[in-house]
Amino acid sequence: MTLQAGAAAPDFTLPTDGGGSVTLSSLKGQQVIIYFYPKDDTTGCTAEACGFRDAEASFRGAKTKVIGISKDSVARHDKFKKKYELPFTLASDEHGHTCEDYGVWKEKSMYGRTYMGIERTTFLVGADGKIKHVWNKVKVAGHVAEVLKAAGE
Repeated sequence: MTLQAGAAAPDFTLPTDGGGSVTLSSLKGQQVIIYFYPKDDTTGCTAEACGFRDAEASFRGAKTKVIGISKDSVARHDKFKKKYELPFTLASDEHGHTCEDYGVWKEKSMYGRTYMGIERTTFLVGADGKIKHVWNKVKVAGHVAEVLKAAGE
């Protein structure tokens, strides 16, 4: 079950790139984009991350913080962030609890093989801590522009 607009965004504290951590509730009072993606340094995930990177100034202008979450380790996030000069936080959910809380850990299928993985999903969390918008089964092309438009509304 994926969360819907109007629901309270589940709180989390996760380790981040650079040896830090991020707690969603500590960001109350500002909008937050939380985008879940399958894996660092893969084609779709890199395109999505670079899209958010290229729009970072616009998100800052909309007073919106961007956080990318995958099950990759902090060390992998550090390499990914450095390689593509990503200016936003990458959080590591190695145990998958946050992915489960947000309903993005799903059964997937590729080439006839079924497996569990992160379904590319983005949440816009309002300053009040409630989900304002959810993008499920994200297609990377045009996605960042849609998210930015919603963040500015």
